[in-house]
Amino acid sequence: MDAGLIGSLVLLALIDSTSFGTLLIPIWMMLAPGRLHPGRLLTFLATVAIFYLVLGVALTFGALALLDDLRPVAASGPFQVAQLVVGVALFAYSFRFGKKRKGSEPGRLLRWREQAMSGEGSPKALVVLALTAVTLEVATMLPYLAAIGLISAAELALPTTVAVLAGYCLVMVLPALVLLGARVVGADRVQPVLVWVNGWMTRSAAETTGWVLGIAGFLLAANAAQELGILEAIDSLSGAK
Repeated sequence: MDAGLIGSLVLLALIDSTSFGTLLIPIWMMLAPGRLHPGRLLTFLATVAIFYLVLGVALTFGALALLDDLRPVAASGPFQVAQLVVGVALFAYSFRFGKKRKGSEPGRLLRWREQAMSGEGSPKALVVLALTAVTLEVATMLPYLAAIGLISAAELALPTTVAVLAGYCLVMVLPALVLLGARVVGADRVQPVLVWVNGWMTRSAAETTGWVLGIAGFLLAANAAQELGILEAIDSLSGAK
C-alpha cells in the first residue's frame, strides 16, 4: 500500500465519521442527564464499526459481482415503474414531517435515552439502535463504497484487506471516541458544544427527516422518469405547443 491510498482512505473515513449514526447519535447520547456510562456508548460505536466492517468484507468479496448481475433487472421497465411510484410516494410523504402537532414533545425519546445511558436498560437496545441507524444509512455510504473500490483496485491479500477495512472503521468512529474522551475528562468545556448540537437536533429532527425523504423521493422519481422516457415526452409536448 502506498501513502496516496492510505491518505485517500483516511480522508474518506473522516467524511464517513460525520454521519448521523457515527457522530450525531453518539453526541445525543452523551447529553443524557446524570452520570455518563462510557461503556454504553462504546457498545453503540462498536456495533456500528462491526456492521461497517462486515458489510465492507461482503462487498469486497462477492457482493459487488452480485450487484453486476442485478443491474439488468434494475434497468427493466417494471422495475423503473415501481421506482417511480416509490419515489413519488416518498416525496409526498415527506410533507407530513416538520408540522408541529398540538401537545407533541420529544419526552418519550428523551426518556428512552436516559434509560439507555443510565445503565437501567439492556445493552441489546443500544445494539438495535446502532444497527437501525447504519441500515438506514446504507444508501448514503458513498465514501465507504469509494473506499471499497480503492481497496479492491489495489488487489490486496485477504488478511490485509480485512485489516485495512478494520482500520477504516476505527478512523470512522474516532471523532466520536475523541468527544467521548473529552466528555469524560473535561465535561464542563465540552458540554456547551454538545448542548448546542443536541438543541439543533431536537428542533430540526422532523424537518431534516422530511427533507431527506423528499430529496430521496425526488431523485428516485426523476431517475425513473428519465429512464422511462417521460421527461423526453414532456419536453416534446412543450416544444409542440
